Amino acid sequence: MFIDPRPYFSNVCCILLILPSSVSKLHSAETDLRTPRIRPPSDLPVDEVIFRPQPRIYAISSPQCTYLAFSVEIDGPRVLDLEFGVGDSDLSCKKKEHKGTVPMGFFSTSRMSFSFFTLAFLAVFLLCGSGNAFYLPGSYMHTYSPRETIYVKVNSLTSIETELPFSYYSLPYCLPQNGIKKSAENLGELLMGDQIDNSPYRFRINVNESLYLCTTKSLNEQEAKLLKQRTRDLYQVNMILDNLPVRRFTETNGIVIQWTGFPVGYTPTGSSEDYIINHLKFKVLVHEYEGRGAVMTTGEEGIGMIAETDDKKNGYEIVGFEVIPCSVKRDPEAMLKLNMYDKVEPVNCPLELDKSQTIREQEKISFTYEVVFVKSDIRWPSRWDAYLRMEGAKVHWFSIMNSLMVIFFLAGIVFVIFLRTVRRDLTRYEELDKEAQAQMNEELSGWKLVVGDVFREPTCSKLLCVMIGDGVQITGMAVVTIVFAALGFMSPASRGMLLTGMIILYLFLGIVAGYVGVRLWRTIKGGSEGWRSLCWSIACFFPGIVFVVLTVLNFILWGSKSTGAIPISLYFTLLSLWFCISVPMTLVGGFMGTRSEEIQFPVRTNQIPREIPARKYPSWLLILGSGTLPFGTLFIELFFILSSIWLGRFYYVFGFLLVVLILLVTVCAEVSVVLTYMHLCVEDWRWWWKSFFASGSVALYVFLYSINYLVFDLRSLSGPVSAILYLGYSLIMSVAIMLSTGTIGFLVSFYFVHYLFSSVKID
Repeated sequence: MFIDPRPYFSNVCCILLILPSSVSKLHSAETDLRTPRIRPPSDLPVDEVIFRPQPRIYAISSPQCTYLAFSVEIDGPRVLDLEFGVGDSDLSCKKKEHKGTVPMGFFSTSRMSFSFFTLAFLAVFLLCGSGNAFYLPGSYMHTYSPRETIYVKVNSLTSIETELPFSYYSLPYCLPQNGIKKSAENLGELLMGDQIDNSPYRFRINVNESLYLCTTKSLNEQEAKLLKQRTRDLYQVNMILDNLPVRRFTETNGIVIQWTGFPVGYTPTGSSEDYIINHLKFKVLVHEYEGRGAVMTTGEEGIGMIAETDDKKNGYEIVGFEVIPCSVKRDPEAMLKLNMYDKVEPVNCPLELDKSQTIREQEKISFTYEVVFVKSDIRWPSRWDAYLRMEGAKVHWFSIMNSLMVIFFLAGIVFVIFLRTVRRDLTRYEELDKEAQAQMNEELSGWKLVVGDVFREPTCSKLLCVMIGDGVQITGMAVVTIVFAALGFMSPASRGMLLTGMIILYLFLGIVAGYVGVRLWRTIKGGSEGWRSLCWSIACFFPGIVFVVLTVLNFILWGSKSTGAIPISLYFTLLSLWFCISVPMTLVGGFMGTRSEEIQFPVRTNQIPREIPARKYPSWLLILGSGTLPFGTLFIELFFILSSIWLGRFYYVFGFLLVVLILLVTVCAEVSVVLTYMHLCVEDWRWWWKSFFASGSVALYVFLYSINYLVFDLRSLSGPVSAILYLGYSLIMSVAIMLSTGTIGFLVSFYFVHYLFSSVKID
């Protein structure tokens, strides 16, 4: 099972913070602090240790030494506590027995010392001590007491037919008693169109009940029309309980399919009537949690004390959230006599249409729900496994093996170029004297004849530097994001975290973009004049393209009154982040580029350009064809990514994605080197742009594949608005891929050409 390093990383950070100095009030009153129970560790093999989501760390302080104790839960009722002392110079402190109370170093004002050896030992233990750790996405565990009240939250209504999210309360649903309150949303959630609000659905932990919510007023023409439209567009209601999306299950041809959310309504086959979902049967899976209580007291010298009590503290962790949606016709006059949360009789979902609630004008709709709590053996760290379980691992492995075959094929070609052709020609060339070399220059053909033109300044050199700078920035953002996601730091449980992290990384990586772009500019021009203008162009090029496309799409979303439209305030926020972070970082990187060492060309450039021989076939055909090889590396993974974005599926195989990224970089580098060498061999010295588009042309195939996916896999997508949105976002993705892959190919080709001609000496 995948190991999440975040608990161990956080433990090390906590130790680095608490040991050098005292920290007061490190734990709030709500933190569950318990005294460790000492057990000898020798009776348990290391590979049985399973860290809790919040491993307990105790710093036990005395005037002579400091103890560190780690409470580690074993898969069962036993507890293993690792405890060792830290003295002023070594680990020679004697163990001090603490009965009932443990002095907490967090609240001590005495000086603590910590040796580097101990820190190293601790880090090794934390990182390597667990061989079977749980993966923990999302927030920390919350334990609920029996009969504690918890409310369900609602997210935007979504549809795979229109891809336009709408607010939950845009439909005539029951309102909370205290009004609608929006939850705090991060940057990624806002950009994705999430709008999380409170709801009137109230649960009491471990209490099974069937309750009444409300009865709407008679539906007017507009409300009935809107409900029918949302029903026929297959809109889904998305609910959240303790950060878990609600699930439902359907069975088709004997296969059980899991969905997140439930439909607004349904239209039976062969019927002209639409029926609304107005009764929900919830099932909440809970895991019973037992622990001992703890009391904060004051000990000697004002040291904080944690005293363990004999009272056991029982609670429940929510590990599952399921729903069965129903349409039930009720007597509105009888329902209007009830108040919210009055009890009603449980019902079975009716199969007869005459007992279901239709959507008509002047119809009053009553909303009710049932909730059942079921004890489960699922532990809290594993509760997301049901959502993140991805099928089709064999398909991913097939894609990787296919890519490896392409890489080995191209690597063989590169091997032949380097070790046979290039090395042999250079060796023969260097063994000749100057007169023989001059005579050989007249007789030779191929790449050796363009030695005086190979480093001639390309056309639109400033645009090339701008695109290379932006490409480095996008590539760095993609690599860091995928690596962190593969390690478990960004998960679907933290909604919007992935997109937010990508934006922040892109902003700060402007320093790398400015450095690379200005250094390439100095190499081509031989000086740094105009580097400020270049930095501004780098900072504005790709964000400008994204801004223009998003603005056009945003006007469309505003016209549709969708929650996916970016608010004006968020526009100003994004512009402020760009102007205050990305632009200054790019200028700083450009300034560093002007102070860096200039890359010297190994050969001089002739004043008169050499004529390029005519060819039977244009070179752009070869460039377009080369993009098929990188596309073959990523198209299977691209299918899963598009399905995740547009079909509302979870994508959580970042390990595969990281492998595919490495393979894609390798293929792009090899393709670009091979094509650059082929162009040089036919005496075409204009390799700069061709090396960029040799690997960057994969973006064309990505965009064409996106159109293919729209036509054949998103056939349910309705209306020109949805198609324009899809194509707009696909265009942004394709431009980013072109800049990234083109930059990889260009930089590798640049160093290849530099190495190739560095051994050629021409007077």
